[in-house]
Formats: sequence, C-alpha cells, structure tokens
Amino acid sequence: MRAAGQRRGYAAGQARRERILAIALQEFAENGYRGTSLARIAERAEISQAGLLHHFQNKERLLVEVLEYRDELDLRRHRSGAVRTGAEALRVLVDVVEHNSRVPGLVQLFTVMGGEAVTADHPGHEWARDRYRRLRDETARVLARAVETGEFRSDIDPQAHAARLIAVMDGLQTQWLLDPERLDMAAVFRGHVEDLIAVLRP
Repeated sequence: MRAAGQRRGYAAGQARRERILAIALQEFAENGYRGTSLARIAERAEISQAGLLHHFQNKERLLVEVLEYRDELDLRRHRSGAVRTGAEALRVLVDVVEHNSRVPGLVQLFTVMGGEAVTADHPGHEWARDRYRRLRDETARVLARAVETGEFRSDIDPQAHAARLIAVMDGLQTQWLLDPERLDMAAVFRGHVEDLIAVLRP
C-alpha cells in the first residue's frame, strides 16, 4: 500500500511540475525572460511562489528547464513512426519548421535566448551549447547512416552538413521573425532540404 501511495504521490508531483513548465513556457513566450514574473507563473499555476521555488530553485533554473521541456515536446511530437531513410529524417526537420511557423512567440524566445546565451555567464549558456552539440550529432548520425546504406554519397562530411543545415534553420527563423509577411520560412526551408537531398544522393 505504501509503495502504491508513493507512486501516486510521485505521479501527482510530476503532473504538477509539467503544468508549471507549460504555464512558464507560455509566459516566457509571450513576455520574454525579463518580462516574465515568477509571481505571475505561480498565480496561474495556483500555487504559492514558495511552492514554485520548491520545484525550481530560481528563475534562471526555471528558464533552462522550460527550454528543455520545449525540446521534449518536439521529441514527443516526432517520436511516432519509424524514420527509415536519411531523406525522411531530413524532411522531419521541415515538419519542425512548419510547426514553428505557427508558434512565433516560442520561436522568438528561442532566438533571443540563443543570442543572449553566447555569453558564458548567461543562465542558458550551457543549455544552448549542449543543445547545438546534440542537434549536430543527431543530424550527423542520420547522414552517416544514409552513407552506410548507400542512400547518400560516401564522400560527404556528415558533421559539416549537419552544422550548415542547423545554421540555415536558425537564419531563416531570424529573417522570418523580422519580416514574416515577406518570407515563407517553411517553404524556403523545404526547398533547401529537397535541394540538399538531391545533392547528397549518389
């Protein structure tokens, strides 16, 4: 009985934590890091500010966990269905960009945070650095597998292509945020990916 009660308590705590993260994500997206108040997040989550700080040590820690939570949401959205080829995996990135075009507040948060995080003392510095490393490595692994299966040419540099692909994604996001009416971010990125697939094939 005690074990079952502990499991229920843990599940309830996790659900409460995820609710706080979802609310904080919306607040950061709408108001930015500096304009977001812990008191407002606590109020919307229907807990005290002390209760909020019980789950997250401070605003900086909450921000990092919100960014990690948002990455986890992306993973959940794309986890279903096995990706069988390099081309299919690259087209998943197009799906990510299309989704981002429907949530400009979140794209703005990531873009601003990514720019500010280049300074070593920023609370999101390690998160941003580690995220880029992970994205490059994951994309490079997909490209390397496609090389091994013969889908893509054997003379390509997977790490270099991965870095360039991520740079195009981020650059298009910045241009789109500045001029959304004149740039169809998803369409441009889709064209880039299809061109890249054609170039990479033997």
